[in-house]
Amino acid sequence: MSRLSRYVLALCVLGSVAGFDIIRDYSGESFFDGWDFYGFRDNLTLGNVTWVDYDTALSQRLAYVNDAGNVILKVDNFTDVPFNSTRNSIRITTQDFYDFGSVWIIDAVHLPYGCSVWPAFWSKGPLWPNDGEIDIIEAINVMPNNQMALHTTQGCIHTTPPDQTGNSIFADCGIPAGCTVGESQPNSYESGFAAAGGGVWATQFDVSGIYIWFWSRPNIPPSITQANSTSSIDISTWGPPSASYPAGSNCNVTQFFTPQQLIFDITLCGDWAGVPSIYDSTCSGAGPTGNCYLDNVMGPGSPKYDNAYFEVSYVRTYTTGTSAPSSTSASVPSATTSGTVAANDPSGAQRLQISLAGTVLLISSWGIGLYLIAA
Repeated sequence: MSRLSRYVLALCVLGSVAGFDIIRDYSGESFFDGWDFYGFRDNLTLGNVTWVDYDTALSQRLAYVNDAGNVILKVDNFTDVPFNSTRNSIRITTQDFYDFGSVWIIDAVHLPYGCSVWPAFWSKGPLWPNDGEIDIIEAINVMPNNQMALHTTQGCIHTTPPDQTGNSIFADCGIPAGCTVGESQPNSYESGFAAAGGGVWATQFDVSGIYIWFWSRPNIPPSITQANSTSSIDISTWGPPSASYPAGSNCNVTQFFTPQQLIFDITLCGDWAGVPSIYDSTCSGAGPTGNCYLDNVMGPGSPKYDNAYFEVSYVRTYTTGTSAPSSTSASVPSATTSGTVAANDPSGAQRLQISLAGTVLLISSWGIGLYLIAA
């Protein structure tokens, strides 16, 4: 679907879909087949890292599959970095774009943490930030809890629904911090996450809204623990989400978001973890200077970055549609990469579309909606 301004006047919705069919299983030795490596210095969040290319990542063992069959994505913890140089790290992006009507699940055993460390598992549209960003896992330094957020252009406001279990921090999705929700459940980040055996996040990307769940290892629903790499998933028993961004008059999701690519990255310092007032609040004693770069990035990598790694069992993506995904190469370090769509039906339903004078009447298995289309 081309980029359009879509003003949705929903007349009615007659139900929802709980079952989703699997699109991709990213796991094991074939995990990296569906991802592109950035291969460029962090020119996005101004971190003190170079996100290396595929060959460098493998040769330096910054990206590999361990003996347990889990994927490791890590910061270089073995190099003595000289002054004014960067430390090597990882950023990878899916070749697939995932449209409305999709669900994404990540099962992780360990998350990167430590002073100066800024990891994220997130998504973005083809044209960032115009096409929206969803932060699923994001935290810095030694924060105890994960934060979730949406980033949009101006005009999207998060109104906290009663079923959200997380704590709303900022409501305006158009400010630099985005509309942020803090996780209220324990063991969602730092050392507590790994000590509990890790956990699972699930994200539903839908015309009705964007919803993010988190479960620590002991609390993962049976519908997820009993699923495999080829089975469908039923979300009906998941309960209320940690972060709930329902579509409505305050934020028309289809206006601010287009199909999304999934991204892992780890940067260091930068314009969040390295901001002096933020860094000093928890990490001022990490070194003699109190400076994020000088006390961490520069010099020996161990033991400072021994915990700066993702260990991921799998990432699985699902859709209510029936079409197979198409892929596009996104290896060039650009924020304007475009490509094809993984889940082609934005409503997640069988549908009949009738267009007349710029208006689309959508008749689907969910109900009837009236869409006013403007270029």
